Amino acid sequence: QVQLVESGGGLVQPGGSLRLSCAASGNVFSVNVMGWYRQAPGKQRELVADITAGGSTNYADSVKGRFVISRDAARDNSKHTVYLQMNSLKPEDTAVYYCNARFEYRGTSSNEHWGQGTQVTVSS
Repeated sequence: QVQLVESGGGLVQPGGSLRLSCAASGNVFSVNVMGWYRQAPGKQRELVADITAGGSTNYADSVKGRFVISRDAARDNSKHTVYLQMNSLKPEDTAVYYCNARFEYRGTSSNEHWGQGTQVTVSS
């Protein structure tokens, strides 16, 4: 099992920045992709960005150039952390943001885990 603990959400004005963190612990070697999804009221959950163990990144078109995903690992590899730096935030970025960790091989995902979600609200 992999445990995911998120932090960093909150209220920010349009044009502002927030940084989300997600700490993964447990059997972290069972996953090779970590990322962030979001779900706004009345909408489906959508991918925001993800990053592979090798450092390859993928972004939704709506956040390219504004959001940056990164990851690091503890020295003993007991915990991996993924970050989402969100800049130039817009009201349409308002959503619950969920951390995701999974094993992906040849386009097929398995062993998927989700965090509890953290609210991001962009409003003046």
